[in-house]
Amino acid sequence: MRKGHIQLVLRSSKAISSIGSATQLERRSPFITTIVPNLLCCRRWTDFSRKVEKMVENNDSQVTRVLFCGPQFPASHKYTREYLQNYPFIQVDDVPLDDVPSVIGNYDICVPKMKKLDSKVIDCAIRLKLIVQFGVGLEGVDVDAATRYGIKVARIPGNVTGNAASCAEMAIYLILSLLRKQKEMQIAVDQKRLGEPIGETLFGKTVFIMGFGNIGIDLAKRLRPFGVRILATKRRWTSDLLESCQTNDSFARSPAFNIQSDAYNSLVDKKGGPEDLYDFAREADIVVVCLLLNRETAGIVNKRFLSSMRKGALLLNIARGGLLDYEAVADHLESGRLGGLGIDVAWTEPFDPDDPILKFQNVLITPHVAGVTEYSYRAMAKVIGDVALQLHAGKPLTGIDAVN
Repeated sequence: MRKGHIQLVLRSSKAISSIGSATQLERRSPFITTIVPNLLCCRRWTDFSRKVEKMVENNDSQVTRVLFCGPQFPASHKYTREYLQNYPFIQVDDVPLDDVPSVIGNYDICVPKMKKLDSKVIDCAIRLKLIVQFGVGLEGVDVDAATRYGIKVARIPGNVTGNAASCAEMAIYLILSLLRKQKEMQIAVDQKRLGEPIGETLFGKTVFIMGFGNIGIDLAKRLRPFGVRILATKRRWTSDLLESCQTNDSFARSPAFNIQSDAYNSLVDKKGGPEDLYDFAREADIVVVCLLLNRETAGIVNKRFLSSMRKGALLLNIARGGLLDYEAVADHLESGRLGGLGIDVAWTEPFDPDDPILKFQNVLITPHVAGVTEYSYRAMAKVIGDVALQLHAGKPLTGIDAVN
């Protein structure tokens, strides 16, 4: 049985636990702490239970509660709290991952971060109205289950918060670090050796951007000044501009659309679809993975793909660890065919610092911080805060991209 607020099951011996601890009772309503002992002595308290439930609903409706799952990415809940500090009717909590199923029923909004929200967890969310990611990745959310319960699921578009730009900058950082052999440079510094190692330039390289969404577009914009050739794949090359206008025919035929579409297309020297992955891998000196993780893309960078890449080519992943086949990557590093690996995301997170794959001098890993910048996190915290305020006021939710 699902209701918008706390269920008071006063028809069994578990009545007290259904309402909460003594401290919680006092905080929710003095009426509850007064009447519950009397109710337990009564043989018929159906009418009383309804009154109690109504009292709790009225009290809770005065506060909109936002749940952040887990301690990772701490700036997300810290900045959201700071943004909402002058709004006492919005409560922002962060709880350990293991505690989420037991408390999610008390919240209106859930920000999952790295928490998997499957159907069992969502079934406990009796009051939840919105699941919104602090970013774009929703692969851990059972969207179908949320839809069945009338819960909206959304992400924060990366192109308006600076998240995509931050991720694109991280990709360039990893590319340059591999080309200039960052680990070997540190060894040279430690050993007081000058003029080595010999690095490579980004100039003149061919870069394959696998997944030309917001991050891919921002990456292409930043790569252009380096004098590179850009290949990119995308499921559909219908202009994002056109899609955002819901295929408005009159706009699609307008000069304004053509100008913006030409600028969009000029970022890429060669465009392709999923069927071109292996051909583009053969052409590229550097492959950057920017795909969303789903059933179709999981493990897409596998043995066949890696074997298609040029010997000595570099592989970068700033999207999700599950896009890469771990064993295939390890084998190609061991054989020397893969020239370098730069990852901001890993197969399991946090990643084991003693994992064998990190022993290679041409492997760089960062702790899932591509999108973690002051600019992007402040902007995303504002989106979460604004959505909480809109939900509390009963207004339409803006600034997020709903997927159901």
